[in-house]
Amino acid sequence: MRYLAIDIGDKRTGLAIGDDQTRMVLPLHVLEVPTAERGGEAWLEALHRAIADQVAPHAEAELVIGLPLNMDGTEGPRAAIVRALAARLAEMTGRAVRFQDERLTSADADWAMARTGMTRGEKKKQRDALAAAAILRDFLAARLDEGAGPGCQMPGDQASPRADGGTTDREPE
Repeated sequence: MRYLAIDIGDKRTGLAIGDDQTRMVLPLHVLEVPTAERGGEAWLEALHRAIADQVAPHAEAELVIGLPLNMDGTEGPRAAIVRALAARLAEMTGRAVRFQDERLTSADADWAMARTGMTRGEKKKQRDALAAAAILRDFLAARLDEGAGPGCQMPGDQASPRADGGTTDREPE
């Protein structure tokens, strides 16, 4: 199964791609579109284009979205915003949406760039894509540890609608 990871930020959204066969994850790029622009429509349109460009040939690709949990594991206001955007994205794309705890993924990205010689501006442009890659690595590792079938779910996940009228909720293989 192929996955596109999404690290949603207020101003930038990082993207990474990978699959559960090879466990390889590749940071892609960062979308510089604020999530609040035009009520989120500009962000959804930009992300929909990016998804079409990156995973169009892979009909079964799923989306893995970083869920910003509080350090104690609870969901706060930011998680509710991300879940709402994810629901709109699932409806727009017809793709399965899974959530992955994104705590400390930005710190992981900063650590990865610490001694690269990149300028602060260069790091800023890469940080969110690297955070998306960390989200996807964690997602794939959790699936491996749990022996999960396609797509693991976090508490509160619901099946996402598909374009064919079905849902993405599947029984484990």
